[in-house]
Amino acid sequence: MDDQAEAGTAPGDPEQMAEAEVQACFEAYERALLANDVESMDSWFTDDASVVRFGIADSQHGPEEIAAWRRTADPVPADRRHVRTTVTALGPDVVVVALEFANGARPGQGRQTQVWHRTAAGWRVAHAHVSMVD
Repeated sequence: MDDQAEAGTAPGDPEQMAEAEVQACFEAYERALLANDVESMDSWFTDDASVVRFGIADSQHGPEEIAAWRRTADPVPADRRHVRTTVTALGPDVVVVALEFANGARPGQGRQTQVWHRTAAGWRVAHAHVSMVD
């Protein structure tokens, strides 16, 4: 959570609570990503047909395309590390996570954005975008 988000909300504020909940979900997703736990990664994405994932050199629309892509994709580098993470609630049921990351000593900086929304099953990713910048 960034300092501005914390400063702008009161304890018990629904948006602050949403940010904390999504932070925990995001961290679990990232653990699954590093472990290449495909089933766990898939479970963090909504099963709604409108879900979208834009990757570095690919794109998927719908849960079936995302799941199929994951089963053929290379795992992320084991030395991937978070440089900066910002978690921002847009309301009590929608939270955006913006991540800047590095893959060890490899050139370029990674950027990842996820839009999480609260569903009957809990927090799920509705949209994700990953890119690399030289």
